[in-house]
Amino acid sequence: MDKSAFRKGVILILGALFMLLGGRAIGLEPRQYIVTGLFSMTILGAILFWEMRLSFAFLVSSIMLLTGITSLERFILSSSWDIIFFLLGMMILVAALKELGVFTWLLGRALCLRNMSARKFLFALIFSSALFACAVDEVSSIIFMIMVVFEMSDFYEVDPVPFIITSVLATNIGSTGTVVGNPIGIFIAVKSGLTFEDFIVHSFPLMLVCLIILFFIMLFILKKPLRELEEKMRQNEPNDILVRLLAIPPESKQKAGIAIFLLTLLAIGFHHRMELLLGLERNTVLLIIPLIASSVVIMWRWQKARSYVAEGIEWWTVLFFIFLFAQAGILEQTGAPRVAAEKLMALAGNNETVLTSAVFLGSGVISSILDNVVVVATLTPIIKDLVVMSPAREVLWWALLFGACLGGNLTIIGSTANIVAIGTLEKDKGMSISFVKWMKEAWLPSVAAMGVALFFFIFCYHLVYR
Repeated sequence: MDKSAFRKGVILILGALFMLLGGRAIGLEPRQYIVTGLFSMTILGAILFWEMRLSFAFLVSSIMLLTGITSLERFILSSSWDIIFFLLGMMILVAALKELGVFTWLLGRALCLRNMSARKFLFALIFSSALFACAVDEVSSIIFMIMVVFEMSDFYEVDPVPFIITSVLATNIGSTGTVVGNPIGIFIAVKSGLTFEDFIVHSFPLMLVCLIILFFIMLFILKKPLRELEEKMRQNEPNDILVRLLAIPPESKQKAGIAIFLLTLLAIGFHHRMELLLGLERNTVLLIIPLIASSVVIMWRWQKARSYVAEGIEWWTVLFFIFLFAQAGILEQTGAPRVAAEKLMALAGNNETVLTSAVFLGSGVISSILDNVVVVATLTPIIKDLVVMSPAREVLWWALLFGACLGGNLTIIGSTANIVAIGTLEKDKGMSISFVKWMKEAWLPSVAAMGVALFFFIFCYHLVYR
């Protein structure tokens, strides 16, 4: 074991002990502080040994079961299978649409502008990245947007890095716009009872404001790259690269895929109305729509179905989510989050501004160094208890969502989209983005968007949504 791994191991053990003893010090019962200490091992393990995070999730879950802290039945029921089923269905559907070339065709259409200029390309890149993330998810969005940036940079012979960073920033902002934009969106929706319509009303408008801010700031930050791109565009035939993207009209199978995709989005958008009409529990239709869509795709494309499941589903991530959600559920059942919520309320002095700021900034800062799904899964039980104490605190759910997603833009490892983008750039172009370079271009738009969002939650939210 090298020195770095040894130091991380010591930090992991000391951190878990600190959480265990700290829980005991604030008055938690034995079962509560033991589960808190064990859960913190999974969280710290994910932070310190990200590549091995699944092993910590397995190990801690096994300890909880072997020590009798929880039963096998309770552990399984706590795994938030409704969220897992939603993610599985969406991953299969996205894999099928990707294989059909649907997203490539749609992105080509979205980026086709008359009289293309560098500024117009930047505008199209930002809003296409965000809206595509709203429609599917941040990972699928960034994969295809990167391909578009590569096409553009190859044709005009410009550096793709500034535009990759811009696309990632827009993708993370866009993932807040709908319930399907990010795994944390569906997680928050299920735990809070919020619907797709709630996201459209409360989240989508603020997301658009953040995008506009991003556009104008990137115009300033990317002066030199945009000037270079503009010169190259003048030297070449306008719109040639986008014409190439759109040269081939959609085939019949692509048209069918687009129809399935649009019907799925339409059903998700009106899921709450359908649930009321059918007398179903809240979010039932939301969670089963991806399963229905993926079943149709599997029957239609049965020759490719096995590859959709084997290669389209990110099993490493899904397994981690299953065990992480189960542990978070067990922790919630102990009542420890309620005690933490009461302590947080005492520290905030019942000041809603302080409470909202703490949730927003806390989730944002932590998400800059840790995957935001882990952050949200950790904080959700506490937020849930805070909202139960006072339903008027529903703003905390939105503060958690925007804090986690916008905070992910601050660093190169802040979100899955960031990591995927960097990996693709290194693999396909042999180029890399340093931590410092990322911060240099990302900190201003990230801080500006976070500032606007926090201002809205503190001063405007209760005025707009009375």
